[in-house]
Order: sequence, then C-alpha cells, then structure tokens
Amino acid sequence: MRDSAEDTVAAADGGLAARYRRVRTMTEDLAAPLSAEDQTAQSMPDCSPAKWHRAHTTWFFETFLLTPFLPGYRLFDPGYAYLFNSYYEAVGARHPRPQRGMITRPGVAEVAAYRAHVDEAMDRLLARADERARPLVELGLAHEEQHQELLLMDLLHLFSLNPLNPAYRPVRPEPASPAPGAGCWLAFDGGTRMVGHDGAGFAFDNEGPRHPVLLQPFRLFSRPVGNAGWLAFIADGGYRTPALWLADGWAAVQAQGWEAPGHWRRRDGGWHVMTLAGEVPVEPDAPVCHVSFYEADAFARWSGRRLPTEAEWEVAAAGLPATGNTLGTGALRPRPGPPGPDAAPVQMFGDVWEWTASPYGRYPGYRPASGAVGEYNGKFMANQMVLRGGCCVTPDGHTRASYRNFFYPHQRWMFAGLRLAEDA
Repeated sequence: MRDSAEDTVAAADGGLAARYRRVRTMTEDLAAPLSAEDQTAQSMPDCSPAKWHRAHTTWFFETFLLTPFLPGYRLFDPGYAYLFNSYYEAVGARHPRPQRGMITRPGVAEVAAYRAHVDEAMDRLLARADERARPLVELGLAHEEQHQELLLMDLLHLFSLNPLNPAYRPVRPEPASPAPGAGCWLAFDGGTRMVGHDGAGFAFDNEGPRHPVLLQPFRLFSRPVGNAGWLAFIADGGYRTPALWLADGWAAVQAQGWEAPGHWRRRDGGWHVMTLAGEVPVEPDAPVCHVSFYEADAFARWSGRRLPTEAEWEVAAAGLPATGNTLGTGALRPRPGPPGPDAAPVQMFGDVWEWTASPYGRYPGYRPASGAVGEYNGKFMANQMVLRGGCCVTPDGHTRASYRNFFYPHQRWMFAGLRLAEDA
C-alpha cells in the first residue's frame, strides 16, 4: 500500500497531467479555424507560421522531457529536431528563422500526428510521477502558453497584409456598458521595496531572485493611455516632431514611414485598425495598442511625463488580482476600462502589455538554469526593453506582477501599449 507522500505526488502529477491536456488542447483550439494555407505562411522574419508554433512546442516536450526521461521513447521524425528548434544552440543546428514559411512539409496533418504522438508519450511520462521531470513540464506548459499568444500575434500580422482583411473570429456582440472612467494620478511612496518573484508557484528564471530596490516617490496614472490620447498626439504632429524622439526612434519613423500605431489605416477620413475580428474603426476609449517602445517614449515626452520603471510598475501592481481582459474573455482586442473613479490602478493585467523605461537585464544574483534550457531567457538580456502586465491574447492565469516580457524597442506587432508615470 502506498504511503501518504506517494499519494501526494500521484495527486499532484494527476493535476499536472490534466493541466498538460488543457494547455495542449487550447493550442489546437486556437489553430482550428485556420486553413492549411493560413498555418504555413510567414509574414515577416519576426513572425512564425501557426503550424511551426504547433510543432515547436511539441518539439520542446520531445527534446527536454521524453528523450531524457521516458525509457524507450521513439522520436516521431529525427528531422524535426532541425526544423523545429528555435534558438537552442546547445541542442544543435536549426532551420533559419526567416525561412520558416518555406517549410511546406510536413503539412498540418503531419504536425497533428506529431502532436498526438508526443501527447501519448507524455501521458505515459506523467503517469510515472517522476519528480525530476516536473519542473520541466511546468516550464514546457508556460512555454506553450507563450506560443499561444505568439500564434495570435503572428496571425494578426499575417492577416493585416491580406487585402481582404480576413477575420480570425467575427466580432462578438457585447452588451452596452457605462462609459469608462477618466482615470487619475495615484501616488506611491518612495523607499526600499522588494521586487521579483517570491518563490510561490511557477515563475521564469528571469523573474528572480527577489531583491530590494530603492524607489523615489512617484505617481502612476490609473489607466493605460487610450486611443483618444493617441489621436491627439497624431493631430499635434507627434510623428513629425523629431524633438520628441530618441535618435533611433526618429530613424525608425523615417525609415518605416510611421504615422500611427501598427495596424492602423486611414479610411473615409478617419482611422481604422486591423484586429483579429477584421478591420474596425479605432475605439477612442480603448487602450492604444501596437506601439513600439520608441513611440511610447515619444508620447510620454509629448505628454510631459515619462514611462514607469519596471520596479515602479511591479510595486504598483503588487497585491492586485492578476486578471483582466485576457484570452479567456474572447474579446481578442483591447477594451475600454471600467467606470471610475479609480482607487487603484486598473487594467494592469490584460488588454495591452505596458512598456517600461527599464532595459531587460539580469537581477542581482541571477543565474540561468544549467543545460540547454538555460538559453531560455538569459541570453537575450541585451538591447531589449521590459514590458509588464499581459494582453488581450495572453492565456488566462499566465501572467503575474513579477512577469517580465521583453521586446526590441522598434518592434510593435505584439499587443503593446503604455501607462504614464511622473516624479512625485
């Protein structure tokens, strides 16, 4: 008869197995409305085809869990190690990222068979209740949730280039709601504060170690910047005023011809935006989305304010429920906030990732994990900026106050916006 400790391990792994199935099913549900052609095209080097996301997340479990932990496991196809490795140099050579759209074979049916093969083997591995594998399973599930968001980001960019403006999902009718609040400035005391993950539950390695930071008193606006404010920035010549921009940002404006956020188009004298529900008029009360760090920084200068540091953002978010307009709402686009007045920051989680003024780097005492999985976060700690919070296509429950997202300052195909801060 098993003792209570063994029962506890089995129950825990039973829960992990159920979560594994939920996450894997969600990926397939997201891909289900897509044709084979939708799943194979690649719209730019930063994006990947939906089919590749489905295969790469499967490769992760096969490479880091099944091969080392499940005796007798048979690779589905040895060639997939080259096709579907992303950036793990320690694992071996890989297909060039800008050419992922050239991978017409394997097709979507073969990728589905690959996923089924790996899922069956993972069921067997999880039934073994091997505690050595558990942290990597948790990492693999968080990794797949990241790719669920990436799949939708990349798909929106792909559809935005299609002259037919296809909709991934039609707009869902929504009941009338009260006008959102105007927002207000919220004051936060200075002093020494602790930031970083506290060790309870899963976190990526770049979220720790938890450490003290010294903050000066600051104020944070209770709501993210909305489209109405951005329209005023455009009308005031924001994209034509070099004094507002960092040098690299102004160079990007000139080179890319930016005159509005990503996916915005002029139509009939007004602005429309491409969404996963197709092209729709820009909604003034919704948070602005698809802006680069350079644009966020320029808007903050135009406003006479600044972007918050990531530590300020985390201190403001501490203790708030990490819930909001995320993937589970089905909106698939930023939505107006709740009616005011605000006693605490709103829309910190969901709607849009929020740019901070902080470069992405190591926390004091940070050490990447050993082995190939140590390449997951640490090797990207240069030339990128931190975003916080989550967005409208972030899977429910994926984010938290300590979560550190990061992108290059010129990138804007992700669901990124901003919130203003100022010195107190």
